[in-house]
Amino acid sequence: MNDREQDRQPPVPARDTPAVPADDDRVVAPKGGGLMRSGLVVSVMTLLSRVMGLMRDVVVATLFGAGSGADAFFVAFKIPNFMRRLFAEGAFNQAFVPVLSEYATRGSKREVRELLDAVAGSLTAVLALITAVFMLAAPWLVWVFAPGFGRDPAKLALTADMLQLTFPYLLLVSLTAFAGSVLNTWNRFAVPAFTPVLLNLSLIGAALLLTPLMDEPAMALAWGVLIAGLAQLAFQVPFLVRLGLMPRPWPDFAHSGVRRILVLMAPALFGVSVSQINLLLDTVLASLLAPGSVSWLYYSDRLVELPLGVFGIAIGTVILPALSKRHAEQSGEHFAAMLDWAIRAVLLLGLPAALALAVLAEPLLISLFHYGAMTERDIAMAAMSLRAYSLGLVAFMLIKVLAPGFFARQNTRTPVKIGIIAMVANMVFNLILIWPLAHAGLALATALSAFLNAGLLGWLLHKERVLVFQPGWGRYAVQLLGGCTVMGVGLAWLAPDWQQWLGWGVWTRVQWLAALVVAGAAVYFAWLAAFGVRVRHFRMKG
Repeated sequence: MNDREQDRQPPVPARDTPAVPADDDRVVAPKGGGLMRSGLVVSVMTLLSRVMGLMRDVVVATLFGAGSGADAFFVAFKIPNFMRRLFAEGAFNQAFVPVLSEYATRGSKREVRELLDAVAGSLTAVLALITAVFMLAAPWLVWVFAPGFGRDPAKLALTADMLQLTFPYLLLVSLTAFAGSVLNTWNRFAVPAFTPVLLNLSLIGAALLLTPLMDEPAMALAWGVLIAGLAQLAFQVPFLVRLGLMPRPWPDFAHSGVRRILVLMAPALFGVSVSQINLLLDTVLASLLAPGSVSWLYYSDRLVELPLGVFGIAIGTVILPALSKRHAEQSGEHFAAMLDWAIRAVLLLGLPAALALAVLAEPLLISLFHYGAMTERDIAMAAMSLRAYSLGLVAFMLIKVLAPGFFARQNTRTPVKIGIIAMVANMVFNLILIWPLAHAGLALATALSAFLNAGLLGWLLHKERVLVFQPGWGRYAVQLLGGCTVMGVGLAWLAPDWQQWLGWGVWTRVQWLAALVVAGAAVYFAWLAAFGVRVRHFRMKG
């Protein structure tokens, strides 16, 4: 942050830490914790959520396949889900957590509560207006985000009807993300990480129970999204009350903390969510390709989201509050060490996950989705885009841990500049690769632009001496590459030809897939252990 930016910042709240707060005004102070332990908590909860998400997708694939109803729902859900990642997990979270951490570290309990009240009220007012306007404009939104649907008026109308049901999810889940950001700042990571499970349970229940009641079966999924938004918000409220952090929402855009969050959010709205914008561009172009292209990209993206959420997003979730506290405490050396730790952790798990997705693309898709309406051609097409996405998995993860290096220091301008470069590159890659590779070219373009994004983030952090690589990187790189090579060769040798998987029953598929995953993980970690990698090397106090 330069001197001019510092001059514009409001005064830091005065320190006020009473010995015994009154029960009616109790705010529990945040405490530090181990990054690895916190990361494992979030990873376990996220793994549960992702597994439930895969179960949800199995149900959806079985009932709806890759037909018009599934395409319509995926677009109707992707639009508010995209905006959720902008407002909730993206720009808002990256702007709100550093400011809240500063208030929690240096401010009084009264100032913390005033900030929460003002932010909750302002966020609700803005998103309620956006939700109302976009629900009225649903048909035009579908035209913008899926112009290819205009060739099928029935499909366009169905998507618009679904969007009117799914769009309130933006308001509900953004308030859920607000509550989750507060809990994460106070190191209560498990509750926000578990909350997405409720979305998957709601969609599974809606698909199984409401589908027979609907004239258009896929409309049941839209109702499931709305139910999920209500359930997720209600689930977090008791935990805020227990901490004494339940806000009394009242819009106050003049509050100094709200103003600072808005200033940080403006550029972050674009910068932190470049990968999501890229995925949305894929949907726009995919709607112009062969029927089923939107669904093929969706199913392959869902498999990439599993390791991305369990490893990349989990590490990014725990490191942002920790980095924000280190920045507030002006502990630059610890800040740099945390970023180095995060990159090592991402590579430790991201590299073998990406390799496994590429090697086992068809077996994974067959085991999870080849039931009911999902055809053999759908599997082959989705496998192409899955391999392309898997090439960018490590880059997607690195973005999740490198971007907090800027946002924790309340610098949102630099990621915006990088985001613009990556966005333009993605559009160019899309136009080049869509012709020879169709939908797989869109996935490959997203992967290439993600590497450009991550590379520029890391280079600038290193240039500013914010990211300082710790000793031992050469040895570590050799250890990881050796482990991945042995694992990849082993999986390719052990896995039967994917055509055999088509004739197997569900339990045979599950047993083979589980055996391959366990064997691959065992070979990889055995190699690492034999060449000196230990758990203690990844312990760091948060």
